[in-house]
Amino acid sequence: MSTAATALRIASACAIIAAALSAATPQAQPAPPDTRRSGFADMSPATQAMQRDDTANPAMLWVKEGEALWQRPAGAANKACITCHAQAASSMRGVAARYPAWDTTQGKPITLSQRINQCRQQHQQAAPQKPESEEALSLEAYVAHQSRGMPITPPTDPRLAAARERGEALWRQRIGQVNLSCAQCHDARAGQRLAGSVIPQGHATGYPLYRLEWQGVGSLERRIRGCMTGVRAEAYGFDSRELGELQVYLAGRAAGMSVETPGVRP
Repeated sequence: MSTAATALRIASACAIIAAALSAATPQAQPAPPDTRRSGFADMSPATQAMQRDDTANPAMLWVKEGEALWQRPAGAANKACITCHAQAASSMRGVAARYPAWDTTQGKPITLSQRINQCRQQHQQAAPQKPESEEALSLEAYVAHQSRGMPITPPTDPRLAAARERGEALWRQRIGQVNLSCAQCHDARAGQRLAGSVIPQGHATGYPLYRLEWQGVGSLERRIRGCMTGVRAEAYGFDSRELGELQVYLAGRAAGMSVETPGVRP
């Protein structure tokens, strides 16, 4: 047999083997499209424009107040946040995107607002800010605003796993006289309408945010408590374990989505 013929037979055999190996090897499947939607996507064009424009976004008044609080000495230590953390634009960049986080001292997850209060008590020797107070919302909004546009990046700390699982169980648990769960509205019926309004997927991307219904800024905890009241259930207390665990779960559910703080919602 000629050298050319032998080479041709070898090449044909190699092609057959390669084809067989290719058929036997599972092909990588493309990742499914991300169908998650921020509540921003379900708002009217006018409300979207309000959030986009910092000069029209009413929540920026709280952000500005938070900036002033950042620089104002407080407590017996007479220290300001800027004393330890310098300019928030650099030191707080990405911080809000990583909360809730595990706190070793307390042995549990804590939210950004709880971390701020912890700093006030330990380092400023000041009284903790009350939940939903103007000061608490302003300072949290200012800190969270420094992460706007960054992806939500929940900590991979394994100590958060149990809290995340309990938070998911709470998300799926039917509650109240209406006997509904968070998942039944925000997972199963997202995009449909309730009393004329679009049901959002419930991703916590813009808190603290301004709600037109409230005519003011409020926290994620206030929003969750409002939903619980809506289904005629007894709302969890501010800073409760249950609200903390729900927030751990929601952070994982929204992982990779962009921080919008301060958001605007109907």
